[in-house]
Amino acid sequence: MSTENRNSLSTISRIRESANRFIMDRLAQNGIEGLVPSHGDILAVLYRGEDVTMKDIADKIRRSKPTVTVLTDKLERLGFVYREKSRNDNRITYIRLTEQGKRFEPVFENISKELNELLCQGFTAEETGILDALLKKMENNLS
Repeated sequence: MSTENRNSLSTISRIRESANRFIMDRLAQNGIEGLVPSHGDILAVLYRGEDVTMKDIADKIRRSKPTVTVLTDKLERLGFVYREKSRNDNRITYIRLTEQGKRFEPVFENISKELNELLCQGFTAEETGILDALLKKMENNLS
């Protein structure tokens, strides 16, 4: 691995750490306790769709089903989600947002928007598009 690649990976890691600190600070400012940045991926999926299973979530966020189960269990204990069996197939369990989970969406969206604006500050639309494409390419290389 070249020095440039190691530096890029180190930079990506530092950006992630800083972004996670930013998220935790904003959650604390909003009086939200117990949530961690890794819950955000699951909540984002739930905010986009209604009939979502653990497998759906795992596939969409590219995490293992056991990892998603642990994160979802915590979201359930915190009162953000609940499980509901399918009326048509008892083997299927959907993950649903509680009222508390639904009320959290504007806070979630504001934190996400603020973080994205901070990360892309000073970037042109073209630069943002190029960066997104390059990062997706890196992600796909690992798939």
